[in-house]
Formats: sequence, C-alpha cells, structure tokens
Amino acid sequence: MSVSFAKKTSPYPHWEYSNTEYDSLIRIVPERGGLITEWRSEGKELLYFDLDRFLDKDKSVRGGIPILFPICGNLSEGYLIGGKKYFLKQHGFARGLPWSIGLLKDKLGIRLKLSDTKETRSYFPFFFTLLIDVCLKEKSLQVSVKVYNHSQDSMPFSFGLHPYFQVSNTKKIKIEGLPEKCIDQTNMKVTNSSDQIRILDKGVDFLSYPSSSIKILDYLSRNVIELIHQEPMDTTVIWTDPPRQMVCLEPWTSPRNSLVTGDRKLEVKPKEYIELFTTFKHNSF
Repeated sequence: MSVSFAKKTSPYPHWEYSNTEYDSLIRIVPERGGLITEWRSEGKELLYFDLDRFLDKDKSVRGGIPILFPICGNLSEGYLIGGKKYFLKQHGFARGLPWSIGLLKDKLGIRLKLSDTKETRSYFPFFFTLLIDVCLKEKSLQVSVKVYNHSQDSMPFSFGLHPYFQVSNTKKIKIEGLPEKCIDQTNMKVTNSSDQIRILDKGVDFLSYPSSSIKILDYLSRNVIELIHQEPMDTTVIWTDPPRQMVCLEPWTSPRNSLVTGDRKLEVKPKEYIELFTTFKHNSF
C-alpha cells in the first residue's frame, strides 16, 4: 500500500497523510481544531487556505475544513440544560481546541479525537468523545464521525463541517442539486436558490435541504466538487466571502439555533453514540 503518514514542519507544522497511487494527500493541524488545511486529489489542490491569516492566531481561520461542534451557526440567546442557561460561541468550541491524531489500523486514513475538558463542561455540561475518521480514497474524501455521550443524561448537539473550496472565479461556476427554495441566513427568510447563486460574488450565506448531492462546477479549472449527503448530516450551507475566490459547501446535521428550537436537533442517549457520514468527491469535466 503506497501510503505515508508523517509530521512535517514546512510551510507550517502539520501532519501529512498521502497516497501516491492516487496522487492525493491531506494536511492536518490537530493542534488548531483538528483542521484539515489541504486536500490534493490527482495532484490538484482543492481547498482554499489563507495561510497568512492562519499564522495569526488572534484571527479565526479562513480556509481548510473547520469542524463545527456542538452547534452549527450561532446561539445568541444561549440554551437551557437542567434549568441553567449556557452560552456557546459561533459554531461551538471544537474548531478552537487541540485534537489528537493517529493512523487508522487499515492505514487508509487518519483518526482525529477530541474529549471534553473541565473548561468545555463549563459551557457544554457533558462528558463526550468525538472520533472523526478521514479516509483518502481515489478522487474522494470520506468522513465518518462518532459522537459518544459518557454522561448520565441525554446530550443534545449539532455537528457540521465547513470546507472552503477554491474556485477560479465565483462568477464562472455553476451549482447543481439545490432545491428551488432555501433560507437566507442573513435574515432567516425563505428565498429562491437561483437568486442566491447569481450573487455568489457579492457574498451569500444560505441553507437548504437538498434531496441528493450538490455539485460545484468550475468552468475555468474544469473541476467538479460533489458533496454526497447521508442522513442525518444532510443539511447544506453555502457561504462566500468576497473577494476570496472560494465557496464553502458545508454539510450540517441541523440549522442554527437547533438546540433551542429543536429543529433537527440530535440527541445521544447516555452511554451511547451516534454515527455520521459524509463524502466529498472530485472529478473533471
């Protein structure tokens, strides 16, 4: 098997997992929220990554694949657990904590692990473990997640990924597979998906519930990125941040504020776990 897994120091400290048979690799920085910073498929770099911003630890990351847990989006009014109110920052805390990393036993990918701490329990009062297996396949990245609840009570949560895909020009792409209607997250109003796609270069933030996969077709690079959903991680958010030439194509389990509204909220029973799956595929046309 032509795979390697090694710690590298350049152009920044990271772990690199590669498969020469597929001319593919991923780079991961476990200390920075288990962040996958790069994904190369058939020699092509697919992720957008702002290295200068990443090196400034006072700024939030713009690029790679941040991990969203235990909420997606924000919870501005907090949430109640056992009659006590708790507050979580945007997208939760997982993307800001150090994770551990290791090679999977079959060597087909890597495993990231995060467990609760005294600090996390102060704003999310549960004992938990997150295991994320990232497998590098031919022209695809497969992600499986296990969320374990070690507490005595049911644990509510949302989970998502926030991948930034680089594009040649946000005016020269097509997005296929979206339903006719979506929710504009800037005002939480229902609108037309086609209207949002027309203003990608102006900046969008919308959520939808597609019935199948979503594809980004880049007419200049001829790259196709496909997000293949699997229930319950089948909510899609699309976000752009001009003038950055990138599109975030994000699989979430639940919309923002779900811990309060109950909309698609997931709960893990005591001493049990929930498993989630999603796949990103790369092709050309």
